[in-house]
Amino acid sequence: MRDERGLYERLSLEGFQSGLSWLTILRKREGFRAVFEGFDPDRVAAFGERDVERLVTDASIIRHRGKIEAAIANARATVALRDSEPLQELFWSYAPAEHAPPPPWQASTPESTALSKRLKQAGFKFVGPTTVYAAMQACGVVNDHLANCWVREAVESSRRHPS
Repeated sequence: MRDERGLYERLSLEGFQSGLSWLTILRKREGFRAVFEGFDPDRVAAFGERDVERLVTDASIIRHRGKIEAAIANARATVALRDSEPLQELFWSYAPAEHAPPPPWQASTPESTALSKRLKQAGFKFVGPTTVYAAMQACGVVNDHLANCWVREAVESSRRHPS
């Protein structure tokens, strides 16, 4: 995942998933896409208080005011980054050049901690190191499949040579 909209969507969904089951998020994914305008950062950045009030009553998504407000703030921050370091460039700048299998079952890394700090400086919300690491995993920035996992090499190849 190397495009702005896709990264913004993954980061948003990871934020909504925090503290919940992924199955809950997956079941509501189409609802999220509908109410967040296909995760178009420009459209979501224009959301105001009326939109927040509408979304906290929409059962097709997770109705958590803080997470909804974070998704809107993150759209605004995504748009603001375009002139300096677009989200996709920033995100992928934390990808390791060589990626050895990490210790199993870690929740964050020094890279996700550093990226989390950088995102917060840029105005992003709900982007702690664990949430950021999960987004890095989901987007292929890191490949934490174990060395003997049957899919590890395919993921690593895709990470090194995006289509």
